[in-house]
Amino acid sequence: MFHSNLTRVRTVTGLAGLAVVALALTGCAGATPAADVPPDAADGALTTVTVGVLAIAPSVAMQYGIDEGIFEKHGLDVQLQTGQGGAAMLPAVYAGSMDFAIGNPLSVMVAVDKGLEMEIVTGYSNSKADGDDINGVVVRTDSGIDGFADLESKTVSVNAVSTQGDLTIKESTEQDGGDPSLIKFNEMPFPDMEAQLAAGNTDAIWVPEPFLSKALASADFKLIGYPNQQALPGLPTMVTFTSAKYATNNAETLAKFRDAVDETLKLAEANPDDVRATLPAFMGMDAAVAAKLKMETFDGEVPEAVLADLGELMQKYNVVTNAPDVAAMIAS
Repeated sequence: MFHSNLTRVRTVTGLAGLAVVALALTGCAGATPAADVPPDAADGALTTVTVGVLAIAPSVAMQYGIDEGIFEKHGLDVQLQTGQGGAAMLPAVYAGSMDFAIGNPLSVMVAVDKGLEMEIVTGYSNSKADGDDINGVVVRTDSGIDGFADLESKTVSVNAVSTQGDLTIKESTEQDGGDPSLIKFNEMPFPDMEAQLAAGNTDAIWVPEPFLSKALASADFKLIGYPNQQALPGLPTMVTFTSAKYATNNAETLAKFRDAVDETLKLAEANPDDVRATLPAFMGMDAAVAAKLKMETFDGEVPEAVLADLGELMQKYNVVTNAPDVAAMIAS
């Protein structure tokens, strides 16, 4: 287990004026060569930007980019702030107490559906299109549940309903010949899921790393599948986003941020061991756990086609009224 001890991070306080909106949305740094420094950063004048992150492993890529001096090279002084959840960070970005944030794209798309003018700036992390994915559905070995179709009339625990977990499980169940409307979903914190599954208080759990590997290390549990791969292979787990107002008023800073994030994620994807080595200080994670952690695929490109498919699933399962116009959400 690990506790959050994010470095260079400030906790975000609640925004009273936007609390209703938040509730509605809930459901080894080396010196940089002088020649590589853009002209606007050469004089040492940096633009400070606040970036909301979640206290989860993939967020470490941002700290890695900061430590490597990539954001400074692009003229930015990035200050990380922890948010309590992707949906909770949206009103903070909308109100301007955060300039950018990193969260799951579904929350951003729901926000736009509810009238908040938000824009996706870059991609960030994606689940694995094949092989071992970074989240999955786990059941007791003796449960008699062998596939998604067997989840009919069963209770499945997710961290939050009307998000990527239950959405992809519903679609995977339908593809497997089952009736997703018969699944009972309940909300449960990830750290509690394994114990509740063992006690028989839930029939199946949807868990990400490192909880997935921990559960599967026991002979008492088995994996029935990766719902992201089944429903939407390569589904983005997180994107970076900002408000339409900020994007319009800070076009130059947005361009610097996009370039810096893209460079950071390319370096992170090419050096996974270095990224994992940042986790103990970033999250208070045990070094041995961090060294073996399965990581998402880091990629700054916005996967527009997959997000459009996600939007169609959101409409299909009544998460939004209309399928989101993903192209219109991407900051220019």
